[in-house]
Amino acid sequence: MREHLILKLQGPMQAWGRESFEGLRPSELFPGRSALLGLLGACLGAERADQKQQQALAGSISFAVRVDTQGQKMTDYHTVKNAREDYRGLKSHDTIQTWREYWQDACYTVAVWNNAEAIVTLADIAQAVKQPIYTPVLGRRSCPLARPLFESQLFAESALAALAQIGNNQGAIYSEEHSAGAISLKKRDVPIIHQPRQFASRMVFMTTSTGEQHVPE
Repeated sequence: MREHLILKLQGPMQAWGRESFEGLRPSELFPGRSALLGLLGACLGAERADQKQQQALAGSISFAVRVDTQGQKMTDYHTVKNAREDYRGLKSHDTIQTWREYWQDACYTVAVWNNAEAIVTLADIAQAVKQPIYTPVLGRRSCPLARPLFESQLFAESALAALAQIGNNQGAIYSEEHSAGAISLKKRDVPIIHQPRQFASRMVFMTTSTGEQHVPE
């Protein structure tokens, strides 16, 4: 049996980044590893410049995310000054147009567990999400929480078994833990700690609580 920390991510608007560059900022179907590490890092008070603390958190935990309610997608229009020239180099130029996607009325259940030789424990994280040092948001500063993050702490054989104990357990699950019948998906959402805003790839294993296989669009 393994201990799991269960979080609920619920709010009127959420935005979970995908590969993008300046013009269009799409939102992923679910919060990825970088987003969840950033969310918990904010609760713990991890500074952006503190690579040691960020690496300790990243090496200590794994995630599984269940999509309870996907919600409706909304696109917001912005203009940005001093964007990178032609959306590629480091020079700046005049104002550009951008479009940013959000999920409206979405809800996710997240299972968090410690890896072997974890430095940051689930007890540390549970205390932080109950009394966060920095205000947690759902992907962007304009996306506040509709309820506290903390849902439960429980023991289960696996992340899927832990999620099955919470709510109606009907949505697609994206887990870092392999399970029988799961579909493997490659996601580039692992933050490279010593190279800010650069990301590596990982494999996630997608399944549903009913055992049906569903390939996301």
